[in-house]
Amino acid sequence: MNCVDNYRRWLDNCDENGKAELQSIAGDDKEIRERFTVPLAFGTAGMRGTIAYGIANMNVYTVARATAGLADYVNACGAAQRGVVISYDTRNYSFEFAMTTARVLGAQGVNVWLFENVRPVPVCSFAVRELGAIAGVMITASHNPKEYNGYKVYGEDGAQMSPEATAEVVAYIDKKDYFGIPLEDIGSATRDDVVGGNGKRISDHITVIGKDIDERYYAAISKLSLSPDAVAAEGAGMKLVYSPLHGSGYIPVTTMLSRMGIHVDIVEEQRLPDGNFPTVGMPNPEQPDALALGIKLADKVNADAVIGPAPDCDRMGVAIRDDEGKFVLLTGNQTGALLMDYILRRHTERGDLPANGAVVKTIVTTRLADKIAASYGVKSFDVLTGFKFIGEKIKEWESSGEYTFLFGYEESYGYLSGTHARDKDAVVAAMLFAEMVCYYQYKGTRLFDVLTEIFEKFGYFCESSTSFAFKGLDGMSEMSAIMDRARAEHIESLGGKKPVSRTDFKSGVTTFADGTTAPSGLPETNVIKYDLGDDEWVCIRPSGTEPKLKLYVSVNADSAAAAKERNAAVTAQLKKIVLG
Repeated sequence: MNCVDNYRRWLDNCDENGKAELQSIAGDDKEIRERFTVPLAFGTAGMRGTIAYGIANMNVYTVARATAGLADYVNACGAAQRGVVISYDTRNYSFEFAMTTARVLGAQGVNVWLFENVRPVPVCSFAVRELGAIAGVMITASHNPKEYNGYKVYGEDGAQMSPEATAEVVAYIDKKDYFGIPLEDIGSATRDDVVGGNGKRISDHITVIGKDIDERYYAAISKLSLSPDAVAAEGAGMKLVYSPLHGSGYIPVTTMLSRMGIHVDIVEEQRLPDGNFPTVGMPNPEQPDALALGIKLADKVNADAVIGPAPDCDRMGVAIRDDEGKFVLLTGNQTGALLMDYILRRHTERGDLPANGAVVKTIVTTRLADKIAASYGVKSFDVLTGFKFIGEKIKEWESSGEYTFLFGYEESYGYLSGTHARDKDAVVAAMLFAEMVCYYQYKGTRLFDVLTEIFEKFGYFCESSTSFAFKGLDGMSEMSAIMDRARAEHIESLGGKKPVSRTDFKSGVTTFADGTTAPSGLPETNVIKYDLGDDEWVCIRPSGTEPKLKLYVSVNADSAAAAKERNAAVTAQLKKIVLG
């Protein structure tokens, strides 16, 4: 069908709210093309889009269709009894999409474990493993603007579904219509029957879960604490500000900090769940304004640090005081480096650092991590962008016993300590960050001084990522054309250096300056990376699900100012080469 036929079919078949919305765009050819030409993509990160009626958007019909495909996959695996865990965050329509998912699965005979209220990503991942489910679904758009929602799918190991399994699910989805998908009868059950309905069955296949899983999760992550003596000495008097950013992290984070005895001040304006995120432009911990209210409160109460996770509590942003007492926002690379150093330091001091210990990071994460790991005798591994690949390493080592996973992180503010979950965990990250502040206060030093010591020892690393969005139906093709040009062009010099090597992850080949080649050693993906030597590199990576191109630059120098200046110069040069 063409977009007009699709539009008319939706007008004829969707609910009254949908008909009213679609009638309001009658005659708007551009809007009809945008909504009804290309279906919302379902990739290895699931699907994500603006909330609206149409095949290109997030709505109950696109959710039902995707879930019908997932149900076929589960039944083909013979795993209907094992069931699917469903969690959801505080975004608009998250509960409605979660209930649609549950009812579609139930109608196909698949058991469903539906959380009684909002829960963060790591709890969903944990529950999949804890309940022995075949899959999990998390309704969230993570850090996207308020107009968005999404649908993330997890495999039985608690990691985001593998590319191979996702391809099977997509094959089933492609055979489905948007309308006429059966829904399990839930009788007179309402949202009130779900909220607080722990252990209650609301239909033949849907069971409400909650607090017992929470307690198992808390018990699992409490074992990751590394400095109980420091927390006992410093926690009650600690000055820490926490903002849930209107999301799902409020209860789990404050519960853990309270049980540890760590005092925390809450940003009241951002305490309550609100899918409109009224206090921020975008609920993204990478954006400076996300922690602005937290920093304001921290100055008022003279706090030492500010913590703010994404609405689904998978990623975490922090701010600490610098040597002049002013708050500075840490990058994901810097926070990850501090957490990694703290974890390895404490295991070393306690004498329980595994001889085969290992850390994992993505190919666009700082090489400062490699240097920190090596200083403790720990091996570091690179994986493709996406936390599921860190999860794959954990699974591989659990099976082989070759390495013991200690920590994983990515530059985009995602961290994981422990193997209880297989996705980013801002509950654990917040817990360990707060504990880390206690530990260094107990030792008579501040976190900023620790970060400075790391830079003084290994070099001042400065990383940046710059995103470029391409709008409209031609956005993806425009971005693909840019990648084709970048792939055809071999950069001869960047930042005054001749690249040591160029890796095209799509072909899986690394080409060195002398013309020799070697396998990249990683799966195929549409990414190009240049190694500039001296632990400096640049990377060109498009999004797989939306028309957005990212340019990554990582440099280092003898001072923070020099590293920042060099990063800006290399970024400008790379941008000109790639985008013209």
